[in-house]
Amino acid sequence: MTRLSTRALTRTLWVRQQLVPEHRTVIGTTAMVDHLIGLQAQDNLPPYLSLAARIDDFDPQDLSELLERRELVRFRTMRGTVHVLTPRDALGLRPWVQPALDRVSATSAQNKPANHLTNDALVEAARKLTAGGSVPIGELSAGLAAVFPDVPEPVLRHAAPERVPLLQVPPRGLWKQSGGVVYAFADDWLGSPFTAVDLSDLVRRYLRAYGPATAADMTKWSMVTRLGPAFKALHRAGELVTHTDELGRTLYDVPDGALADEDLRLPTVMLGTYDNLFLSHADRDRIAPDEVRRRWMGPNGGVGPTLFADGLLAGSWRYDGDRFEVEAYRPLSAVELRDVEREKERIAALLAR
Repeated sequence: MTRLSTRALTRTLWVRQQLVPEHRTVIGTTAMVDHLIGLQAQDNLPPYLSLAARIDDFDPQDLSELLERRELVRFRTMRGTVHVLTPRDALGLRPWVQPALDRVSATSAQNKPANHLTNDALVEAARKLTAGGSVPIGELSAGLAAVFPDVPEPVLRHAAPERVPLLQVPPRGLWKQSGGVVYAFADDWLGSPFTAVDLSDLVRRYLRAYGPATAADMTKWSMVTRLGPAFKALHRAGELVTHTDELGRTLYDVPDGALADEDLRLPTVMLGTYDNLFLSHADRDRIAPDEVRRRWMGPNGGVGPTLFADGLLAGSWRYDGDRFEVEAYRPLSAVELRDVEREKERIAALLAR
């Protein structure tokens, strides 16, 4: 059992997240989305920034075309937020996270007027309205309100995507294209049925991208609870190994998981407002310590796109198409400041495409 410092865990996470160019092992947009088990896509831009930071010479049209060809999709899954996912993960992850989404929806004051409706009733009504195709959110919510007249339409507009497996179809999420939210049932859109997730396989995949980690970390990533027995069973079967962190906590890992050296130099990187890099661990010390995260958080979420230096959240940035504004949360070294200038050039070039 290896004891891993927080510094080593930070560097290991960056390597497994494919953010260290000389240590990349995953090539291509679809392969990267699969390796990361989805990209945070609550807003349109973050998945493009995520991929551009991980793939050399990334062309944003690659993601757009994959969405148009239905080889990737935008779907509400982990933590109740929209992710870019492969079809396999879309069809497997949504049933797995649905009980967690239901718990959140049931405790939402906004959704309370719809709590008496069953998911089956909502799904049946929504399937009739989509008729195997797609429908704009306004038409969907109006149609649901006609079926359930005791529930206000704004409530149904908010609750339906949480309780009904509806994904967002293009042009939503395409590069530099506008488009309102249009929904379709994921199984209709992909032409395949929903599946039961292989939890053992999912645990291993999570650890390859985010480990070493605890069951509580995977719960933070997914919002699905009671994952401890799955971790322990895989460990007993010899399919996982264990390490400890600086506090003596047991961390699980895949046997072939690469561990980074404490001295590995990490690049300074500018990412989107949200990236699963820093949303996927209960213990955020390895990526976004609480005092820094509190500075980045506003009353309604993150205050802007993120800056990472030496592996940790270190600031935020904005770009108006003409100039950048970077707010660093600590003094940056001369090397980090030079890296920030290179990152500005990289982001500007991407957004000019």
